[in-house]
Amino acid sequence: MSTLNESHIQRIFDKLDEDEDGLVSLDELKGLLDKIGACTGLDELQSLVGKTSLNFIDFLFFYEAMVKKNNEEKKSKEDKNNNIIDNNLEDDLVEAFKVFDLNGDGFISCEELQKVLSRLGLWDENEGSDCKNMIHMYDTNLDGVLDFEEFKSMMLVSNSEGIPNL
Repeated sequence: MSTLNESHIQRIFDKLDEDEDGLVSLDELKGLLDKIGACTGLDELQSLVGKTSLNFIDFLFFYEAMVKKNNEEKKSKEDKNNNIIDNNLEDDLVEAFKVFDLNGDGFISCEELQKVLSRLGLWDENEGSDCKNMIHMYDTNLDGVLDFEEFKSMMLVSNSEGIPNL
């Protein structure tokens, strides 16, 4: 729902105020809400508004409350979608970790890293790359292997820097 300026809201109010008494009845308001797909019952609308009719100031407050509620729902939906994306990313990282953890012990050793990179054609012994140095860069507890959290950090840092993932 895009926000309207006060003159637009005044025009809408004036159109709804069919009997030109300076008030919009709940029936008139319900008609508008039905047209924009926000269907609600009269009882629910009255409990929401707290009145049987709205003057322009009340209508303005009602509109602002609707916009605020809509924005909160959008944010909630975006947050939910981000959580879904985060969960999917986590699942993908778990699967990638399993590819590198050849013996299934929950850690990626230098030997495992080198074997997988060789299979993928990403390891060139002539370049003199050292798996120990690669692991050491992300081995936060300095145990010489990568656990899942260290692997995840490596993949997320690599991804955010535009470095191709392993």
